[in-house]
Amino acid sequence: MLVEVRVDELRFRSDNIALVILKEADGDRSLPIYIGETEALAIAMQLEAVVVPRPLTHDLLCSVLSGLGGSLHKVVITKVEERTYYAELLVRRNGEIFGLDARPSDSIALALRAAAGIFASEDLLEAERLKISEEEGAGETMFGEVTLDIVQETSAENLEERLRRLNPEDFGRFKP
Repeated sequence: MLVEVRVDELRFRSDNIALVILKEADGDRSLPIYIGETEALAIAMQLEAVVVPRPLTHDLLCSVLSGLGGSLHKVVITKVEERTYYAELLVRRNGEIFGLDARPSDSIALALRAAAGIFASEDLLEAERLKISEEEGAGETMFGEVTLDIVQETSAENLEERLRRLNPEDFGRFKP
């Protein structure tokens, strides 16, 4: 069974890793997923409605889907294996729906741009709830190695400052 989730929180760490916390739309369960800073910035920019003069990768993919006669129907966070989460993009085209394997971070960024729903399997939410309960009982923090003193709040000013500091190389093998 699938449960609709939404981006509840986005936390940046000082080591170029971020944490996106998906929360059950009609409940209290959460699903924390570590993601890269670049993907986190793409999510934050959409959440903060930051307008850029040229399309970013996730904007481009939405345009390509549309140009090919398709649309993003929904995103499903499907499983976790060895601390790696997996997702699937469900694309609608010509009345058919087909799935594409994707990273959760990219999937979330696309879903936000396409106004598509984000879902997680009931099993994932339940497993995370049990894991959190066990960790809290053992006196550990909810997010393992994340220490809250290095987590920064995501605000418009913080996002703007991070965007100013970005270099083209931060997005991969870009060569001007």
